[in-house]
Amino acid sequence: MHRTPDPDARYLVGLFALTVATGVVDAVSYLALDRVFTGNMTGNVLFVGFGLAGAGNVPLVNNAIALAGFLAGAVLAGRLVRGRRHRTRLPTAHLVLLTGTAAAILLLGIAWLLLEDPAGGWLLGLTAVLAAAMGIQAVAARGAQISDVTTVVVTSTLVNFALDSPVAGGTGEKWGRRVGAVLSMCAGGALGALLVRMGSGAEALLVGGVFMALGAAALTWARSRETAVKNDERGGDDE
Repeated sequence: MHRTPDPDARYLVGLFALTVATGVVDAVSYLALDRVFTGNMTGNVLFVGFGLAGAGNVPLVNNAIALAGFLAGAVLAGRLVRGRRHRTRLPTAHLVLLTGTAAAILLLGIAWLLLEDPAGGWLLGLTAVLAAAMGIQAVAARGAQISDVTTVVVTSTLVNFALDSPVAGGTGEKWGRRVGAVLSMCAGGALGALLVRMGSGAEALLVGGVFMALGAAALTWARSRETAVKNDERGGDDE
């Protein structure tokens, strides 16, 4: 029996790479930038709440800046991609933003290596820019139109995995991508934490930027393959 290829499959590699990058960046921001999440805004919203309550010595200002930076990046990206179209599922504007985000993260890592460890205004500025970059990535990655792999959060992915599992009476459909997204995030966090512990936050951030660049490149390749398939189909129709 002939099995129809999954049209999402070629895009998943790039999204998984971006998810690994998010795990690395969040490990850097939490472990090296004073307990701040710059990609996982669910945790960050909670930290803001903890800070407002004065609990656990949570740095309120840092977390509030990260939240604001993420929102600003997402709004900017939304303005830039709104209404964009392409014959494939992924418009060029999304790829440009993902590539630019990867370049920005790499430049931040280099700047961190050259400058002293972040403190004061430098720390807050780095936090804000990192969070903005992650907000941009979150919006740009949505162009791949795979809701289970958002690259910045896995809570809804876990819910869908549980809801659609055979244990819950579901079919287990799309379990592979859901497990892949969760493992990618976990692997990124573990890798980032290991790099921060054995090296530095700057070195870990550079690795995160490399994964972002790989993700953008993989999505570019996936789009080119989709274009080739569409060209072949159109050629067959013409015959």
